[in-house]
Amino acid sequence: MHAGSILFLWVVVALFVQQAEGWSLVALTAASLTVALACARVQCMQLLARVRVFLLAILVLFAWFTPGEAVFMDWPRAGPSREGLLFALTHAGRLVALVCWVAVLVGRMPTDRLVSGLYALARPCRVFGLPAERIALRLLLVLRHVSAARGDGHWRDWRAWLNPPAANGIEAVHLMREHLSFKDIALPAMVCIFLAFWWLR
Repeated sequence: MHAGSILFLWVVVALFVQQAEGWSLVALTAASLTVALACARVQCMQLLARVRVFLLAILVLFAWFTPGEAVFMDWPRAGPSREGLLFALTHAGRLVALVCWVAVLVGRMPTDRLVSGLYALARPCRVFGLPAERIALRLLLVLRHVSAARGDGHWRDWRAWLNPPAANGIEAVHLMREHLSFKDIALPAMVCIFLAFWWLR
C-alpha cells in the first residue's frame, strides 16, 4: 500500500480514538495494545515508558481536581471524585491507544517511506504555497540526525548536540515517490465512509 494511504488511515484511526469512550474505548485500547506489542514491542514499551509521567499527571489532575461525588466517602476532600476518575481513565486510555499506534507506525514503516507518505499528503497543499519537497527533505534529515544521535541504542550526552561532528563529505538525500494505485485511494475512502456512518448513526 502507498505510504501516503497508510498515513492517512493512521490519522483517521487517531481521530476515531479521540471520539471513543466507555466500553468501546476499553476494547479499542486493549486491541491497540495487543497489536502494538505483537508488531512493535520494543517501540511500544519505549513510548509508554516516556509518557508514564504524563499519564500520572492526567490521573492526578482529572481525578483529584474535578468536582463530583467522592470515591472514598470517609475522605471526601482528600480522595478523587468518581467523575474525575472517569475523565482520567478516558483520557489515559485514548493516550495509550494513540501511543500504541504511533509505535506500530514507527516500528513497521521505514523512515524513507514515512517521509514519502508525508510528502504525498502535503503535495495537494502546494496550491497554497506550501513547499512539500522542502518540508519532506528537512523532516528526513531531522529523523536521520536523531537516529544517528541515538547511536547503539542509548542516547548520547546532551553536549554532543551542541558540537555535531564535522561532515566528511556531501551526503546524498533521496526522496522516495511511490506510485498511487486505485486501491490506495479506494481503501481510505471506504474507511472514511464507514466511520462517517458510525459517527452519524
